Amino acid sequence: MTSRGIGHLVCGRRSKWLVLALWLVVLVVSAPFAHRLTAAQDNDAASWLPGSAESTRVLALSEGFRPEQVPAVVVYARESGLTQEDRARIEQDVRQLGQLRDHGIIGAQTSGPVYDRPSGPRAAQVYVPITMDGSGWERIGPAVDAVRDAVGGGGDGLAVHITGPGGTSADFAAAFRGIDSTLLFSAMVVVVVMLLITYRSPTLLLVPLLAVVCALFSAEALIYLLAEHGGLTVNGQSAGILTVLVFGAGTDYALLLVARYREELHHHEDRHEAMALALHRAGPAVLASGATVVLGMLMLLAAEMNSTSGLGPVAAIGVTVAVLAMMSLFPALLVIVGRWIFWPVIPRFGAADPAGRGVWARTGRRIARRPRVIWAGTAAVLALCSLGLLQLRADGLGNADAFTGSPDSIVGQEVSARYFPAGSGDPLVIVSNRAQAERVGRVVAATPGVVPESLRLPPGTKPSFEGKVLFEATLTAPADSHAAKQTVQRVREAVHAVPDADAAVGGGTAALLDMDEAITHDNRLVIPLVLVVVVLILCVLLRALIAPLLLIGTVILSFAAALGISALAFRYVFGFAGEPTEFPLFVFVFLVALGIDYNIFLTTRIREEAARRGTRTGVVTGLSATGAVITSAGLVLAGTFAVLGALPMVVFAEIGFAVALGVLLDTFVVRSVLVTALFLDVGPRVWWPHRLAREDGGTKAPEPVGVSPSGE
Repeated sequence: MTSRGIGHLVCGRRSKWLVLALWLVVLVVSAPFAHRLTAAQDNDAASWLPGSAESTRVLALSEGFRPEQVPAVVVYARESGLTQEDRARIEQDVRQLGQLRDHGIIGAQTSGPVYDRPSGPRAAQVYVPITMDGSGWERIGPAVDAVRDAVGGGGDGLAVHITGPGGTSADFAAAFRGIDSTLLFSAMVVVVVMLLITYRSPTLLLVPLLAVVCALFSAEALIYLLAEHGGLTVNGQSAGILTVLVFGAGTDYALLLVARYREELHHHEDRHEAMALALHRAGPAVLASGATVVLGMLMLLAAEMNSTSGLGPVAAIGVTVAVLAMMSLFPALLVIVGRWIFWPVIPRFGAADPAGRGVWARTGRRIARRPRVIWAGTAAVLALCSLGLLQLRADGLGNADAFTGSPDSIVGQEVSARYFPAGSGDPLVIVSNRAQAERVGRVVAATPGVVPESLRLPPGTKPSFEGKVLFEATLTAPADSHAAKQTVQRVREAVHAVPDADAAVGGGTAALLDMDEAITHDNRLVIPLVLVVVVLILCVLLRALIAPLLLIGTVILSFAAALGISALAFRYVFGFAGEPTEFPLFVFVFLVALGIDYNIFLTTRIREEAARRGTRTGVVTGLSATGAVITSAGLVLAGTFAVLGALPMVVFAEIGFAVALGVLLDTFVVRSVLVTALFLDVGPRVWWPHRLAREDGGTKAPEPVGVSPSGE
């Protein structure tokens, strides 16, 4: 038996060496560019904010008044009251800060100290603006380090902390620092362990690992070039997810191909022919799976959030390159090294294939006895788990809740809030026409939630620019709180009502509010788009309508159950305060786009077998043939997403946990039990309107699965 197309091209006796040579050239060329991806990341505020938001507009307008600045706030506090020695030290620190001229700090713009009360002060604040000047947020960390070196630490009862937007940004930057290497090595460890467990072969694991690393470097190089020359936005979040996605998806595709290749090696003495057949039969499922993920990720382009829309093409490029590598480099490497790579369990030509006699064959036959009871019971349990959604609080996380630990900026924020207005250090920024500026200022000062006497022209700011003025105001509530966001809404309503003022309100709190509103919009738009894309791909792949609708229903149920269980775990096990607003969207996209993979792998094999044996027998045979490999793939993918928990940020820990849990549910419950039982119960009609819906063989009871599910 011969094969045509990609299998013949990739696995030929001569062409395999050409494929290897081409990928070696790609690797040599791409490696230097891949290492530059971190430097190409854009973590500026505008790269995260929705492009049409009012806060984004204020950010752009404020550049005419001053370079983009992020204030670091040095907080000094002594509960019993600052001593004369404390106040002398603070004054000395201010003089020291005034001499700084590096990392965007212009010492002359340092202001303070500001004491919490005129007599007997207990705390003081010093403001140190850090000028970004288009250099990106990579200077935040060194700038805050310079401030810390200048003021030193606390002691003898005096607390000294660096907080404000500058201090918090520095701690966020520290959390992202090394994210690429952390996730890369963590994902590699997970893949190595899971491949050892799956194949019990220390030699075989090297081949998929090499192919995945090559795919990752190639994808990173391409994304770097597009970021530098094509306008693609990449930030720390999308770069981190890229690593996990390429490792997880690439290894999944490798596992599927290896399983089919091993199966064919039992029936073909020529390994080239065996691999060509494996590609011919498993290739459509891999391509369909990859297309589902790619198109699902590209739907993120419709999002208003720049950070979300930027993730779409980054993830799509990563998965596309992973598919190309696993469909060309990986099979070429396998046929080059030969059968010995499976040592110590080498598949021999003519030996019995054990796929039909394992636990999944027995599971399929047990489900076939009472499929309706089993799918109904399974669906009921998943629906019960989804009730945990009542505990989901995806309305955003404050800075204090965003870290798994308590960095200095968060401690400083809590200390500052005890003595000063909670919103100090992260003020509102108001821009209006100069002629109406006084009236706008009175309206802002009269708004509940604003400290009336806090209105001021920031240090180093031009009095006016192109007929507009800029001023700041302090909020009474913490800048990242729900109360502060409500104050922003009130201020906006008030200033927008001033005739001819053309006033706009921005700043950190306004940006958070705009992000929440944009993400809510994205949830409502992107989730239906992804569902439509997935259904269309399944319809084309299976040439049916009923099966795709059943599959997408099971995925939605699995998503709801995973989110429900996760919400309960976050609340009562991990003690997290809530979830970021974008949490449901990200988990949905990853679970639907990736989770549907296993249904594609299973149903394409069922369809292949149904065409020859009948639907019900095909279901049991398909489950038997794919059960082990899909289980292994699910464990690998869940493990790679779980490594996100290694980062000291709640958003990554929550996304990693929920996606890993959802993948495990898909693997062990939805695909192996729910889908199998549904297909057995519905029978041939699952393929409607294709002719398979009218097959006679589907009415028979499932036959015992033979030695070779491939039918050879």
